[in-house]
Amino acid sequence: MTDPDPAAIVAPSADDPGPTPIRVLLADDHEPIRTALRFVLDAAADVVVVGEAADGDSAVTNARALRPDVVLMDVQMPRAGGIDATREIVREELADVLVLTTFDLDEYVFGALRAGAAGFLLKTAEPGDILSAVRRVAAGDGVVAPEVTRQVLATFVSLPDSGDDAPDPAAPALDRLAELTPRERDVLIALGGGQSNQQIADGLVITEATAKTHVSRILGKLGCTSRVQAAILAREAGLV
Repeated sequence: MTDPDPAAIVAPSADDPGPTPIRVLLADDHEPIRTALRFVLDAAADVVVVGEAADGDSAVTNARALRPDVVLMDVQMPRAGGIDATREIVREELADVLVLTTFDLDEYVFGALRAGAAGFLLKTAEPGDILSAVRRVAAGDGVVAPEVTRQVLATFVSLPDSGDDAPDPAAPALDRLAELTPRERDVLIALGGGQSNQQIADGLVITEATAKTHVSRILGKLGCTSRVQAAILAREAGLV
C-alpha cells in the first residue's frame, strides 16, 4: 500500500470559520433572569452571549465596547433605565434592541417604541420564542408579541398628548401614508401583520432584498425609526 499523496488531502480551511454567530448583550437588573436567558441563548449554536449589564448605563457602555448584534433590554432598571439606554444605543447605531416587557407596563412599552426598539418580547416567552425573536431582529425583522401590540394600541388611546411618556400626535404620520406607493402600502400592511422580510417577499412574490428595500423606504417616508413603529402605525390607521 502506498501512502496517500499529501497534495490530494483537502484540510478544512482555517479561513472559513463558518457562519458568524449572533452576538447578544443581556441587560436586566435581576441576575436570575440574566442567567436564565444566557442558558437559553448559549444552547443555540448560532447565538453567543457576549456580555451582561445590570443597569441602563452599563448596557450602553457594554454595547459601545462589545458591539453586539442584539441587546435584550429590560425596561425597569436602576440608574439609566431601559428606555434611555435603548434610545442611546439606537441613536449611536450600536445594536438592535429587543425589549423585555410585561403586560402591566404600557407606558414603558410605548416609551421603548418611541426610543426605536426593534421589538418587544414577553418575559414569559417560551425558550424557542426567545431564540426566534433574537434571530429575527438580528436579520433585520421586527418582533411584536400580539399581547404587547394590544397594549401599545391601548396606549395610543389612553395617554394624553403631552409629557415625556405621551405619544406624539399620529396625524402627521398618517397623512404621510398618501406618499406610499401601492406596493409600499402592501408591504406596510404585511408589517402590521407582523410578517418577516422573507414572509413579505413570499406573499408579494418579490425577493427578500426587494422587501428590505421597501421597508427602508416606508420607514423613511413615515418618519419611523423601526419597523415596529411602522407596524403600530399600520394598525392605528386601520390597514390591518
